Amino acid sequence: MNKILAYIAIVLGVLEIVLVLASWMLSVLLPDSGIRSMLDGEGIRWFFGGFVDMLAGPVLVWILLLSIAVGCFYGSGLACVFRSGYSLRYRERIALTLVGILLLVYAGAFGLLAFIPHAVLLSASGHIFPSPFSSSIVPVVAFGVTSLAVVYGIVSARFCGMEDVYKSLFKGIGMFAPFFLFYILLAQLYHSVVFVFG
Repeated sequence: MNKILAYIAIVLGVLEIVLVLASWMLSVLLPDSGIRSMLDGEGIRWFFGGFVDMLAGPVLVWILLLSIAVGCFYGSGLACVFRSGYSLRYRERIALTLVGILLLVYAGAFGLLAFIPHAVLLSASGHIFPSPFSSSIVPVVAFGVTSLAVVYGIVSARFCGMEDVYKSLFKGIGMFAPFFLFYILLAQLYHSVVFVFG
């Protein structure tokens, strides 16, 4: 699997290099086409000056938040509950009951903020999409999963202290590391295509 991911990353990197060279050649061969070169002054200024802005977007934040949530979900032992044939211990049953109650409260509170008439998270015209609700759905889900996993881990004694909670929070970042790399490569390739041909 890692070999396949490595090849995908190499292909994305090579595509970026090909695009840089192709933009230069096409802008020279077809000067009236509107194709911009990434190797002239404008292209180099755009690349270096806008690199951070190209990467800083909601998708990067979503990947980060979801990786934290997934790491905490697995680290707390909550993922084991959904395996077939897994028998719950007494503390795990109590923890799961508490998580179920908290999930209902969390979903109910969020539902009141988003799904009743004139709710705070609706758009000015009263629609769900686009609205603050649609903009915040991924962070809200990630925060909910993380919070419930921490509660489960503490009550079930899977987490023995704050150090265990902290470890579980960054465990998922290692699991999601390939997605960060692919996001960087794909975002750069996309923005480069838009710059050259847009």
